[in-house]
Amino acid sequence: MRSDAARAAAALVALAITLPGPISAQGVGPRPLSAIDWLGQDLPGAASLPQRPAISEPPVAGAVSIPDIAMTPLGAATSGAVGLLPTSVTGLPAHMWAASDARDLDALWARARQQPLPAIGALYHTLLLAEADPPRGGEDGFLGTRVAMLRRFGAVDPALGLLARAGPNVPALFTLWFDLSLLDGAEAAACTALRDAPGLMRDDGAKIYCSALTGDWRTAALLFDTGTALGTITGSNATLLAQFLDAELAEEAAVPPPSAAPTPLEFRLFEAIGTPLSTRGLPIAFAMADLRGTAGWRAEIEAAERLTRAGALAPGRLMGLYTRQRPAASGGVWDRANAVQTLDAALDARDPVRSAAALMAAWAHMRSEGLEVPFADIFGARLAQIDLPAKAQALATQIRLLSPDYEAAADGAGSDAFLAGLAHGRPDAKLAADTTERAIADAFSTPPIPAPEHAALIAEGKLGEAILSAALQFDRADDDPGEMASALGTLRAVGLEDTARRAALQALILADGG
Repeated sequence: MRSDAARAAAALVALAITLPGPISAQGVGPRPLSAIDWLGQDLPGAASLPQRPAISEPPVAGAVSIPDIAMTPLGAATSGAVGLLPTSVTGLPAHMWAASDARDLDALWARARQQPLPAIGALYHTLLLAEADPPRGGEDGFLGTRVAMLRRFGAVDPALGLLARAGPNVPALFTLWFDLSLLDGAEAAACTALRDAPGLMRDDGAKIYCSALTGDWRTAALLFDTGTALGTITGSNATLLAQFLDAELAEEAAVPPPSAAPTPLEFRLFEAIGTPLSTRGLPIAFAMADLRGTAGWRAEIEAAERLTRAGALAPGRLMGLYTRQRPAASGGVWDRANAVQTLDAALDARDPVRSAAALMAAWAHMRSEGLEVPFADIFGARLAQIDLPAKAQALATQIRLLSPDYEAAADGAGSDAFLAGLAHGRPDAKLAADTTERAIADAFSTPPIPAPEHAALIAEGKLGEAILSAALQFDRADDDPGEMASALGTLRAVGLEDTARRAALQALILADGG
């Protein structure tokens, strides 16, 4: 079981799903580490993801000046300013939120889709995990917003890492820590803290659970009797807690129906009495509970697929689950695992014919689950090392354009000319096939120009708000090429060239059907 200190330390280790490069007034700098790759580091067999190559073009972002970075010693940061990604990793200035109003940022975050394009989702994670001074009126409140958003995206461990850095033993943060710890299976520390300081939380059910978990069954029973007598513990919660405290009762009594939106505590109580709830219909953060080693292989894969699709789990960890053993059945998840294993074996054998057939089959399965970009992250580098038949080669090149190696893929055989130009940041408007491609070509003109509303925010010192607004604009652009181009222009103008290119490539390739 991990301690808070270990969790915080682990969260500072290499970070790499599809996070954007650091922002720079001079252009694109070294890529940041992944905010969540460390989730899969202990899994045997997890794929080793390729490092993102440096973009070779000369600097492009000089049109917008960014305020000087104000460095704050790590130990002196307020709880609202804590993060897992220091400014040296993100390149984002420490005061990117300071001039904004917390309520405005809360409203913006509420608009984020749970599953945006991976490039935009990666940018969301970067903003949420970056060390930065809190906005006006948002000390611990904005930290709570960040933790809530990470939980909404399924990123439970990074959220716990933030709370560990802030110090969660305060009432304003403790409930967040307790709930996330229950989902992660690391509730011992939170329960010990609650046992020692009951004032951290007013939930009698939590106090009963924690008293029992820490071995104080007498206090747990006393709290239960008192709560039922005073009417603070009623209904299904009373039944669940009674069965939790009395194993014989749990075997004899009827199990109460779960609520429409079970809390993490209710979820764990059902598990404790031997009737665990399925996580499939629950918010995505609950899927983390299936990765604790207590669920079957199928449930683990399905949970990992959900979390990887949302950008909350490193693709290598999903690959490790797919290849852990041979499927004993067929259909659904077993077909996906078998397709990935077949492709893995064919690539290992360097057999072009087998690899081509396996690639077509595996890609179809991954597309059906919305896992195209994680698939590209896992297999992109290996596909570059084998000569495939023409049709399979064209598909492999398109897949590699979704990977961190997109620039190298653009120079390979079978590359679409417009997409190849886009990968290098120079899409040719003459090759654009529709209004969306023409708008994207315009957005990559030089010098990059931010949207007027974003330029106004930047001028007011609200850089973080401008970046978040641009990300949301692209996230919600749907079929509006103008909105998409406007967002791309802003992202490029503030130095997020890698994010802009990857978002545009993903929008075109994934919409096209692959």
